[in-house]
Amino acid sequence: MTVTPPRTPRTARATRPAPATGTSAGTPGPADPHTGAERMPTIPQSPHSGPDNAQAIPSSPHSSTDDIPVVPSSPHASHDNTRAIPPSPHPRPDNTPAAPPNPHPGPHTTQPAPPTSAAAHTPDAPDAAPVSRRFLAKAALVTAVLSVAGALLGLVRDQALARLFGAGSDTDAFLVAWTVPEFAATLLIEDGLAFALIPAFSLALARRAQGASGDPVRALVGATLPRLSLAFVAVGALLIGIAPQLVEALAPGLPDPALAVDCTRLTATCVLSFGLAGYCSAALRAHRRFLAPAAIYVAYNTGIITGMFVLGGRWGVRSAAAGVAVGGCLMVVVQLPSLWRQLRRRPADGAVSEPGGSRPMDFALVATVLLFALCRQSQVLIERFLASHLPAGAISHLNYAQKVAQMPMVLSLMLCTVTFPVVARALAEGDTETARTRVERDLALAACVVLLGAATVIACAPQIIELLFQRGAFTARDTAATAGVMRVYALGLLGQTLVGVLVRSYFSAGRPTWYPVGAMAAGIVVTSWIGALTVHPWGVDGIAVANATGITVTAALLLAGMGPNSVPMRTRRVLTELSKPVRAAVVATVAGAFAAHATALRTESPLPALAAGTATVLTVFVLLGVALRAEGFAPALRSVRTVTRRLSHGR
Repeated sequence: MTVTPPRTPRTARATRPAPATGTSAGTPGPADPHTGAERMPTIPQSPHSGPDNAQAIPSSPHSSTDDIPVVPSSPHASHDNTRAIPPSPHPRPDNTPAAPPNPHPGPHTTQPAPPTSAAAHTPDAPDAAPVSRRFLAKAALVTAVLSVAGALLGLVRDQALARLFGAGSDTDAFLVAWTVPEFAATLLIEDGLAFALIPAFSLALARRAQGASGDPVRALVGATLPRLSLAFVAVGALLIGIAPQLVEALAPGLPDPALAVDCTRLTATCVLSFGLAGYCSAALRAHRRFLAPAAIYVAYNTGIITGMFVLGGRWGVRSAAAGVAVGGCLMVVVQLPSLWRQLRRRPADGAVSEPGGSRPMDFALVATVLLFALCRQSQVLIERFLASHLPAGAISHLNYAQKVAQMPMVLSLMLCTVTFPVVARALAEGDTETARTRVERDLALAACVVLLGAATVIACAPQIIELLFQRGAFTARDTAATAGVMRVYALGLLGQTLVGVLVRSYFSAGRPTWYPVGAMAAGIVVTSWIGALTVHPWGVDGIAVANATGITVTAALLLAGMGPNSVPMRTRRVLTELSKPVRAAVVATVAGAFAAHATALRTESPLPALAAGTATVLTVFVLLGVALRAEGFAPALRSVRTVTRRLSHGR
């Protein structure tokens, strides 16, 4: 007898028949109290089930390809009767015996669960369950809201820095010291350590769900956290000790190196705090907990802003460096309660032993990801080294331009922050098809978002800078110089986003690979040569040209190298899809710049011109994108409609 569960909006794709588990239809499980995601429909086993009776769960026309129901055991059933229903594009007919496990799982091969019901009854069931589109949408929304809040506070931070200290030698001295937290954030939170830790935690969670002996998650924490903490302390102490030499190497032409040394010693404390914050973020994201990790930059920028206003009168620009130290500690504090709750959860009793024991994190992988992040962030070193020989304020103009120009890139990569654990988990389970589809969708959506932002930045750069920064010690001359640099920076935003998306596919399998390091090193060489050739004739604009060219070269190399060492992508199809929003962005930029300039001639306030330019860019970009049928537009418009519906229902 075949039992069909009720259709739900998020059931699994067509699956193989499973051994009979009774005659009652499955019912959807309760919502997960931590994430709000719906648990999978279940079919309780009957004590009278026979081995030859099969049930098939048909797919819904609205089903997600990521949700697979799990058949838990009945209180009267044997543990041997519990099996996860694996996906298959070729369901077997009823009464067909199951195939033996494949020792070499491929893209469409899923191993049956071990003979235990631990996966179904463990408290980590939400972590082990497949991820639905609804869950991804909620996680992306939470991450977006808090990331935007953090970015806005970052703008307030930069505005406070510009208003209190201007764009002169004092600010240049602080921005040299700011190199330390910039490097630490990239290496330990955003790109570096996360690429190694999230796949490691995803593998540990997968092994826990399969009933591995002990607790693989706690074993991983015990094997990595003490060693990494000692390394963070050692590096931070080293930077404090060599601060004078570091400042001399970073900016040899700085007018006041002593001030930069003081600020560098204060900011060097962030190596420990950022390292611990990055560790907590990676662990929580692998557990599918995104609220606390998304809030870290809200806490961080709050600490810096508070430090500047409380201590600025007595300490000057050193107050901003002290704020960095305080903000780093707050990043750890906001995540500790959530991480503690996850680590306190115990695996189910009766877990079976697994040969090989716990698998420590591959430190060769750590080395490759840290070297990649170090190479990527070294672009900042090159820029500040070249700008230190230009007139005072050049480093500040580069900094403000880069901060504003990179906001579209930050927004475009928020979805990848949420889906990176999903890709890592899929590869840990051998499902490369799901991983490839996810990466290609992320690439299309991220490209649309960043190109819309780049078009807006280029079209309305003078109005944006005037509105954000032109007050206090920040003059109209500073506005003009910063706006010009920002327009050039924006030309490299697509390359920045492609690098951010593609490098995740290289490291999500949890294996060391040196190709991304080589691609990034090639981009750094291009940046260095072009910067050295253009800095004297073009000044800060030449440095921005070098940055945009170098990162675009890296993106092209990463896209060309997609294959056996990463998630295999259909490169020609990806390039075809990318060309559509690029064409839309070019036309939208020209139209938006014309609208902003025409409006600025009729009014002295930058706000009407910015509004006119932004509206024109958005309208032209969306219309052309829809007309060209760009792939990233469909999910973006669906997300907007979903959020709009939720807000209207909330009223």
